[in-house]
Amino acid sequence: MESVITSRENGKVKYACKLAQSAAFRNQERSFFAEGLKLCLELADSSLHLKVIFYTEKALNKTPALADLPGEHYLVEDHVADKLAQSQSSQGVFGVFEMPRFGWELIQPGMRLLALEGVQDPGNVGTLIRSAAAFGFDGVLLAGGCASPWSPKTLRAGMGACAKLPILELPHMPSAIDQLNGMGYTTLAAALYNSRPLTGTPHSYPGGVCLVIGSEGQGLTEETQKACTAAIRIPMTQRVESLNAGVAGSVLLWYFGTGEE
Repeated sequence: MESVITSRENGKVKYACKLAQSAAFRNQERSFFAEGLKLCLELADSSLHLKVIFYTEKALNKTPALADLPGEHYLVEDHVADKLAQSQSSQGVFGVFEMPRFGWELIQPGMRLLALEGVQDPGNVGTLIRSAAAFGFDGVLLAGGCASPWSPKTLRAGMGACAKLPILELPHMPSAIDQLNGMGYTTLAAALYNSRPLTGTPHSYPGGVCLVIGSEGQGLTEETQKACTAAIRIPMTQRVESLNAGVAGSVLLWYFGTGEE
């Protein structure tokens, strides 16, 4: 049986809002905030632990299955839902989930990995995590000031993909690339210059492959690019100089994921 929250100043509500707004608080609490019916149901159906679920009476009437979810349940009035909402088109469903813990020991030879360095746009990070999951990659490495994979905007863009594969946040990408090289990986930097066209590049590598993508504006740091085995680019006409990071990365993920020789 759910409890009813009528005040926007309720402690549970303020706690959830702080999780939504602060990456440092999320890391401290090892918890994150999610919004939306489909996203919360997908996350709850995964291995992630649902701690708290908030929903409006309208949302519960529309989806009675919400009452069967684990965790603490709170029925919130509409004006409380307005405070919790991080998007303009709120569905009146919000969850607090425990953040998973992943370590380097999960990285084994022969995997397909995506590494992002300095990708600050949460839409691009979420899109790339979603594409990595869709095309059969085994994990994601983040470093260099990437947008938090557990922020509401990243979670919405990823549509729950963060629950489908391990995500490791690392302090220094070149060091991670060096470790992967030592494990037998082929590490491929996505770069416009001093790179070879994707055409003719093998789709798979027995020792494992790591696709390394940088920010849309700055690209990869010189140190990271030098650490990689090789640099590749997507062949394009001269009508545009570059692609959006989420689009370009998704093309590359397809190529090394489900692309055929």
